[in-house]
Amino acid sequence: MRVIVFVKATADSEAGVMPRTEDFEAMGRFNEELVNAGVMKDGDGLKPSSAGKRIAFNGAGRTVIDGPFPVGEVIAGYWIWEVKDMDDAVQWAKRCPNPMPGPSELEIRPYFEAADFGDALTPELIEKEEQLRARTQG
Repeated sequence: MRVIVFVKATADSEAGVMPRTEDFEAMGRFNEELVNAGVMKDGDGLKPSSAGKRIAFNGAGRTVIDGPFPVGEVIAGYWIWEVKDMDDAVQWAKRCPNPMPGPSELEIRPYFEAADFGDALTPELIEKEEQLRARTQG
């Protein structure tokens, strides 16, 4: 099962407060455990939302919205994990060092699998998606 784990932004991360050396070391050890276990497939931190933009869609219209965005609506980082099930993901997440200087949160969300879409996802569409995925990983 593939999941994405979001590190939710905090007032500190949105203000650009950088982790201390000890925080980098602790997270590095955790990431190494994830990699050694074959769990971590990708992950990274994100700059504050003041460096970002949003594109709002309304029919054919597009509106660009400059950051910053409200703290409760943004993420500060992510991991992509391959786990047995959601319980396994939760157990890994509980082992994570606190990613922020103060209170913080992780959010775990499973990826859709082809079977989740039923008949709407035809064999032809599945094949095309697999071809595109192969091109992005090659």
